[in-house]
Amino acid sequence: MGGLLNATFGNATELIIGIYALRNGMTRVVQLSLLGSILSNMLLVLGCAFFAGGLVFYRKEQVFDKASATVNSGLLLMAVMGLLFPAVLHFTHTEVHYGKSELALSRFSSCIMLVVYAAYLFFQLNTRKDSYVPLTEGVDPPEDDDEVPEITKFETIVWLSIMTAWISILSEYLVDAIEGASLAWNIPIAFIGVILLPIVGNAAEHASAIMFAMKDKLDISLGVAIGSSTQISMFGIPFCVVVGWIMGEPMDLNFQLFETATLFITVIVVAFFLQVEGTSNYFKGLMLILCYMIVAASFFVHEDPSSERGPKT
Repeated sequence: MGGLLNATFGNATELIIGIYALRNGMTRVVQLSLLGSILSNMLLVLGCAFFAGGLVFYRKEQVFDKASATVNSGLLLMAVMGLLFPAVLHFTHTEVHYGKSELALSRFSSCIMLVVYAAYLFFQLNTRKDSYVPLTEGVDPPEDDDEVPEITKFETIVWLSIMTAWISILSEYLVDAIEGASLAWNIPIAFIGVILLPIVGNAAEHASAIMFAMKDKLDISLGVAIGSSTQISMFGIPFCVVVGWIMGEPMDLNFQLFETATLFITVIVVAFFLQVEGTSNYFKGLMLILCYMIVAASFFVHEDPSSERGPKT
């Protein structure tokens, strides 16, 4: 539940930005920012958590719940499948109704993905909640499990409401400044959407994942990093497709070939890291961070083939 709450409130930034961008007709910016959020959480946030936790506990390998990580990996692969078919349908020119089948498939797949994510939440929080109870037989329980809250529940709700309203105001200015910043700095919009925006938007997840890893609570770090990626891919992206449907914007799941291939390779790499041993160390974290640097360099030299429509007048 802790990882879910961290991921949900951390992803609120991306969803708010996505809604503002959809309202301005900037569907491509929505796609790129959501894709970047997934890549950032899976490689940069998780890599930094592994790296920081490995440095603090350098004499041992940290252990996490491999079963939960496997479920998340399966959901991420399902999300890749949902993004892959519309892209393949588009680039093979095999649509039954050109320009309509791809959008219809995206909307249908989005509804299925939302249902699957709801079932996943029920499965994790109810059916498998006993799997999160640690086996303490022969092991001394951690001393810091019963931490005293620093603020009350009411103060938490007030601060979350204030910050959400403030983010909503800033998001409108941010969306309006993306194209101007791209021209002024001579930086591709794809790089801004996939790399720069998610780094700012994922600051909450980044700090939380590192903090929990340094306290040897790696399951919560995974819940924040991988759980956030799962939430964006299985809820955030389909949610924006449905919102675009309601607004009359043709938001679909065709993220273009380069972006879909990047996501597919990233999911495979991270799934391999999570399922091999169920342990982490600083070297694994360093490899994930360096993988993210390769992805960032790729998008810096990548020219987005799709022409973005300007804001509505």
